[in-house]
Amino acid sequence: MDGKNRSQLKIGQLVDIVLKKDQRTGTSTRGHIKRILTKSPNHPHGIKVMLTEGDQVGRVQQIIEE
Repeated sequence: MDGKNRSQLKIGQLVDIVLKKDQRTGTSTRGHIKRILTKSPNHPHGIKVMLTEGDQVGRVQQIIEE
């Protein structure tokens, strides 16, 4: 599943995100959701979240587990 719909995401879920600094290369970072930052129900580039690992912020590219 992609991370474009806020309703599919839950706190603690394992996801792959792309950090702002990695947008050009598309390098993903894996971690668990600490906070969901995007308020709208969906976003074409992925919902922005903060990970528990290092408080990294990026847009969800793929949901690993539900």
